[in-house]
This record gives sequence, C-alpha cells and structure tokens, in this order.
Amino acid sequence: MRHSENHRSHRIGWLRAAVLGANDGIVSTASLIIGVAAANAAQDTILLTGVAGLVSGAMSMAAGEYVSVSSQSDTEAADLTREREELATQPEHELEELKGIYIGRGLTPDLAHQVALQLTKHDALGAHARDELGIIETMNARPVQAALASAGTFAVGAALPLLVAVVVSSTNTVPYVAGMSLAFLALLGGLAAKAGGANIWLGTGRVAFWGALAMAATAGVGSLFGVVAA
Repeated sequence: MRHSENHRSHRIGWLRAAVLGANDGIVSTASLIIGVAAANAAQDTILLTGVAGLVSGAMSMAAGEYVSVSSQSDTEAADLTREREELATQPEHELEELKGIYIGRGLTPDLAHQVALQLTKHDALGAHARDELGIIETMNARPVQAALASAGTFAVGAALPLLVAVVVSSTNTVPYVAGMSLAFLALLGGLAAKAGGANIWLGTGRVAFWGALAMAATAGVGSLFGVVAA
C-alpha cells in the first residue's frame, strides 16, 4: 500500500506574496478611507482616496516585490556561478566539503563519503545548491510570479473596503468599512492558514488584530487632526 504525503512547502513563494498583497490592500485602503471619513470629508473625496490607494498600492506592491525578489534571484545566481567554477577547478575540495556537511548531519565518515560521491556523480551542482547553499526548487526566487501575485491580490483586497464605501453614506463609512474590513481580514487569515496547513484560528486572529490596530490608529489621526496617515 503506497504512502502518500501532502506537503505545502511548494506554495510558500506565491502564498507569501498573495497574503501580503491582499492583507496590505485591505488594511491600507480601509485605513485611508476611514482616516478621510473620520476627518468629515465628502463622499467623493472618500471614494477618490480609495481608488487612488488601490491603484498606487497595487503598482507599489508589484514594483517592490519584483525588485526585492529579483535581488534574491541575483544572489542565488551568483552563488551558483561561483559553485560551478569551484566544482570545475577544485572537485576534490568540493567533494570533501559535501562529505563534511553529511557528517555534520549524523552520517558516519564512510557513509558520508559514499553519499557525497554518488550525489556528485549524479548532479554535483544540484547537491551543493541544495545541501551547501540551501537553494531548493520549491524556494527558488520567482520575481514575476511574486510581483503579479502581490499586485493582483492587493487590488482585490483594496476593492473590498472600497466597494463598502461606495454603497454606504459618508456618515456610516467608518463603522461599516471598519467592520467589513475586519471580517475580510479574518477570512483572509483563515484561508491563508488553511492553504499553508497552519492553525486557522491563529492565522485569523493574527491578521484581524493587526488590521484593527492599523485602522484604529488612522481613524484616530483623521478624527483629531483632520488629516490622513498613509
């Protein structure tokens, strides 16, 4: 009987970017709307602020994710290039290095040597990338994927409080946007936790707490000073 395992580590790259984008979209846009509404702004101003926050935030998330993940990708590529050169010029040293890694993980010297030798014959660069550098397939940096995931989920997240602001009057904007945004954040936290195989209640509470804190702080600034804290 075959034993099957359902791991979720392959989702880490896009899941992190997607959760960050959606969470930031909801929190930042809701906070902007609440801050402006708390300052007694007109309905048109509230909606314009929300739309501007959605567009600028989505573009900022895409650019930020692409640049940061590209930096990671460049670093990985540079390390692999260096490792490839060392394998070509110092094969014996690299074999001993791999052997030392396996000894450190609990293998006997003889077995570590055999494993290092076999893996070197099979795929030397892959073995060093995985066991020496810690670069594995499921964790590889993918700049475009991260940028698209963050921008798309930010826009979706930002659209939720914006839609609430569209259908309610300006006098009811703060309680409705705050309440619905907290519900959206709790749902997001639960879905993200489920997708990642983590505790659903912990994920839900964590996202909702920090979202509520951000919105409360911005509402306070808007109410006291009549300005928006972006």
